[in-house]
Amino acid sequence: MGARKRLAADQAKADKKAKYMAALNDCPTSPRKMRLVADMIRGIDANRALDLLKFSSKEASRRVEKLLMSAIANWQNKNTGTRLEDGNLFVKEIFVDSGRVLKRLRPAPQGRAHRIRKRSNHVTIVLGSKVNNQN
Repeated sequence: MGARKRLAADQAKADKKAKYMAALNDCPTSPRKMRLVADMIRGIDANRALDLLKFSSKEASRRVEKLLMSAIANWQNKNTGTRLEDGNLFVKEIFVDSGRVLKRLRPAPQGRAHRIRKRSNHVTIVLGSKVNNQN
């Protein structure tokens, strides 16, 4: 491996260590419904986002709440000596991508069939810390 490639690999490794994230793949909810919940917490303080998700009536908010707790736990694993309150965590990025689509057929009148698309999605949360200026 060349020196330039090794330096780039080391830089990418250091950036990955400083990134606090969690991902949920193949969640059986349509991406459109999940994006409503994701837009609700984007850019908000992590504790406030947990409160919003806990008291939201949407079904997708339960899954995003669990994912946010996982991202916070990942932050705690990388910062063992720091208290959670001192971290000033916020939801830096959250995005919802379309996942696998299961295609099913439903019987329709006069011998026809209608296609039913059961959609799924992938959700990724990236946390940022206001203390260390890692935005």
